[in-house]
Amino acid sequence: MLVAAAVCPCPPLLVPEVAAGAAPELDTARAACTDALGVLAAARPDLLVVVGPADTAGPETYPQGTPGSFHGFGVGLDVRLGPDVRPGADVPPEAGVRPGSEVPHGADRGTPAGPALPYGLAVGAWLLGRTGWADAPVEGRGVGEHLTAERCAEEGRAVAARADRVALLVMGDASACRTLKAPGYLDERAAPFDAEIARALGAADTGALLGLDTGLARDLRVSGRAPWQVLAGAAAGNASLGGALLYEDAPYGVGYLVATWS
Repeated sequence: MLVAAAVCPCPPLLVPEVAAGAAPELDTARAACTDALGVLAAARPDLLVVVGPADTAGPETYPQGTPGSFHGFGVGLDVRLGPDVRPGADVPPEAGVRPGSEVPHGADRGTPAGPALPYGLAVGAWLLGRTGWADAPVEGRGVGEHLTAERCAEEGRAVAARADRVALLVMGDASACRTLKAPGYLDERAAPFDAEIARALGAADTGALLGLDTGLARDLRVSGRAPWQVLAGAAAGNASLGGALLYEDAPYGVGYLVATWS
């Protein structure tokens, strides 16, 4: 059953090394993400599942230990989803190895077979490492913009059934069309769309999230639509969850939201 969730934005600019001189501009967002992950830890989950946008419809599964990197953004920074899982690792997971901790570029630490983390999940792994997550095993799920709301909800229900106490870290951005300089240029539909998402996340309104207009979300370049609908499906079995909106802003013309459900 889902016992807690944290919703965070997933721009690589959240990582200070990527943002470089502009890093202080997102300090408030980073602080809100830290607070949100604290809610997950307080819920004492048996399993943490990180859900984020993927290039394919998915769902794609990323086991604990899957690597990711920010090399594509000009930064030699590697991360890993969960603790080091290489055979014979010096420090076992139960000793509190920090998931998502930085890995020196080029180091071989027993990378699991399979694809690397998409950028949204890599940002999630970085957040976990930054906050020292060691409270439960970690898995990743990637879902793309072509996954229907029905399939997202189905995936959410399956994720919630993975353990007695499941927590979700849900990565995704709202519209990328809030200003003339935004990645998707200015679209007058963006601000009201983002406002409804913020309201739904703050109220833990699963029906509103499942009812998001998929086509409009695609037009507005919303990367969080599918991950949020996975959250809505996962929450279906726990009507006692309440929401809180911790952060809402649109720096660089992109909607960033931080919320918790517990």
